[in-house]
Amino acid sequence: MDCPRPVAVSVVIPVYNVEKYLDETIQSVLDQELQDFEIILVNDGSSDSSAEICRKYASLDARIYFFDQENSGVSVARNNGLIHASGEYVYFLDSDDSIERTFLSASLAIAKQQNFDLLILGEPYCSRAPRLTAVPTCGLLTKKTLLDTYPHIRFPEGIQPCEDGLFSHRLFLMTDKIGFNPGAVYFYRQHENQNHTQINRQTDRLLKQIPIWLELLKEFYKEHDLFASKALKLALFIEHEPFEFRYLKMAFNDLEKEELFKLLQNFMQEYISPHLTKADKEILTVPFSYFVEARDHRDFDTFYVDYCKRRAEKLKRGLFWVRFIPIAGLRRKVRQRIRNKYLDV
Repeated sequence: MDCPRPVAVSVVIPVYNVEKYLDETIQSVLDQELQDFEIILVNDGSSDSSAEICRKYASLDARIYFFDQENSGVSVARNNGLIHASGEYVYFLDSDDSIERTFLSASLAIAKQQNFDLLILGEPYCSRAPRLTAVPTCGLLTKKTLLDTYPHIRFPEGIQPCEDGLFSHRLFLMTDKIGFNPGAVYFYRQHENQNHTQINRQTDRLLKQIPIWLELLKEFYKEHDLFASKALKLALFIEHEPFEFRYLKMAFNDLEKEELFKLLQNFMQEYISPHLTKADKEILTVPFSYFVEARDHRDFDTFYVDYCKRRAEKLKRGLFWVRFIPIAGLRRKVRQRIRNKYLDV
């Protein structure tokens, strides 16, 4: 007897207290142009009616599976959902967001055409290549065989935020078969109850987690002997995640900044910088390059304030001269190019 053909895509949705948004999320998958999917709902101990909503959909559609767990965090929920996934590809969808109708069909077509292990989804993430070293779950379609080949690469439990960045970064290191679908449209909902919104306000809690991120990365790079060959990818990860997203954008107090500065600078100087070539170092941003060599956090902060002022002045001058370009289409393109250049770090 032949084994049943696996579904094309397993959509894993971790669920926690999202009764206001869950119907819309699930319906966005049911309304997909591609109908060869399964939905795996994992309730992470919700205290609202989310579990009842999950059960309702599972009773109405044989492609929907519902699993319940005690509250253990989003990483455990995603990992448990993955255990039950049978699709050729796996996609992790947050339970308060939704996807455009052709999201799965267009992405699957690109992935299968080139036999990609990983497909980056959406213009915001595709536009960061080749500096891209991690993406959130909303920006990644993953071939199940890659996940089966590396069963130790899973969402790290007890970590949030950055659990998805640590997951995707390690997968990126294991394959070169990576494709892009900039046309994928994901509808991201912002609200006050989002876990990462709450967590990002807790600077003391986050400061305790970042050493765990670094230890996990150090052990993974050691285990796979990657420091020499992938040092630039790790440097770009440190630059983007704990430096840009955390040090620059979060409201750490002076003592917290000093602690984070020393932590990141020491990690760079001990494990990464010795393996970077001159060409590698030129790829890093000016602020991060200065950060790695700065005397202390106050030295860097002084530099960065001046750096931002100078970039703001260059942006203003550039936008002024764009007004004199006579062709409207060209004017818009140049204006956007200038903004992209000077609004980044």
